Amino acid sequence: MEQHSFFNQEETQPLAARLRPRTLEEFFGQEHLLGKGKVLRRLIESDQVSSMIFWGPPGVGKTTLARIIAGRTKSTFIDFSAVTSGIKEIRVVMQQAEKNREYGRRTMVFVDEIHRFNKAQQDAFLPFVEKGSIILIGATTENPSFEVNGALLSRCKVFVLHPLSPENVTALLSRAVNDPRGFGGQHVTLEEGVLEHIAVFSNGDARSALSTLEMAVLNGDEKDGAIHVSRETLKQCTSRKSLLYDKKGEEHYNLISALHKSMRNSDADAAVYWLARMLEGGEDPLYIARRITRFASEDIGLADPNALGVTIAAYQACHFIGMPECAVHLTQAVVYLSLAPKSNSIDRAYAKARQDALSMLDEPVPLVIRNAPTRLMKELDYGKGYQYAHDTEEKLTTMQCLPDSLLGRTYYEPGDHGLETKFKARLEYIREWKKAHEDRTSSEEDGSSPNAHE
Repeated sequence: MEQHSFFNQEETQPLAARLRPRTLEEFFGQEHLLGKGKVLRRLIESDQVSSMIFWGPPGVGKTTLARIIAGRTKSTFIDFSAVTSGIKEIRVVMQQAEKNREYGRRTMVFVDEIHRFNKAQQDAFLPFVEKGSIILIGATTENPSFEVNGALLSRCKVFVLHPLSPENVTALLSRAVNDPRGFGGQHVTLEEGVLEHIAVFSNGDARSALSTLEMAVLNGDEKDGAIHVSRETLKQCTSRKSLLYDKKGEEHYNLISALHKSMRNSDADAAVYWLARMLEGGEDPLYIARRITRFASEDIGLADPNALGVTIAAYQACHFIGMPECAVHLTQAVVYLSLAPKSNSIDRAYAKARQDALSMLDEPVPLVIRNAPTRLMKELDYGKGYQYAHDTEEKLTTMQCLPDSLLGRTYYEPGDHGLETKFKARLEYIREWKKAHEDRTSSEEDGSSPNAHE
């Protein structure tokens, strides 16, 4: 049972803690899960909750939902933190859950930040979830597909919680100003648009929004017993936005994907925005430089061969001077790649060749192009008949370089954009030249040419 003292009175708690919703009616957002007749609401109201994972960004109500469930369930509810608990604590809780089950009582275990548990710790829950000793409710900001063991995840229903809409956050802030648990006991006035600005600034995070409001009120202008919060006061409290970005989590991959796809779509403005989101969120500029170097060949290739050089130069600039100065070099490269003509011919060529290489790993190298550094190799015809292209007028030969089983296979199929049109014309010329000279050689070998025996 929680004990109270002078030092944990409600008035001393942060605004977000004082205003934490106690019922579903007080809860803001997540209408897709908690609207009238929605599945999660029905489960909570009927006390039929099964093992589940709440997945969503910070400040959207994951822990609050768990506490609302705790207030409604007839089960023994245990609040468990992945930050402060280990295997030993898990075993103690599971032993108690087993005793509860023997006496016919359910045990509901809430694990905040379940993604912080390692595999062994998560495995400790699995047998108890399987046999119904506990109902597990986990909360995570990370994609459960990556962070929760497959066996455990398969036994839990995943509910995705979304960032709160600006309207939801504005309504929450308005309640905070008027609710006795908030600033309802004080005379607080706000300049027009302050709540809306906080709602946008919070990026869908209720806790962040309430913290910002609290800071603004504490720093407001007090006169005649009233506190006035102006836009200027709010501006000082929101001098730097904390961007939602985890360099190792799902958002990391979402943002680099957004950058890549914006450049592929030739949308320079979107590409620069996603670049800024990553850099201002703390991403390593060298990581971005490596990714756009890949893009230069994967999505542009020979349509603009200079693209690769631009990205290599950007990487070197990032290495030389680092952030924040190198942001301009990455921006230059990203804009260049966005505006460059696009072709995925190089990427497709390798993908096709890779498939053949993996399925035909033992294909022998044709003797004619094998290296022959020893006398034995020469006696075995290594390199016999090799044609040195530089000795010919056209710098071309009809020598076979592919294995017999792949003869005639084509991998590189150039596109019709940018400089690749020139490479395409050159390739077509080479292929036509080889076909014509191969036909002539074949005719000479079967004796149909009048000069066959000369």
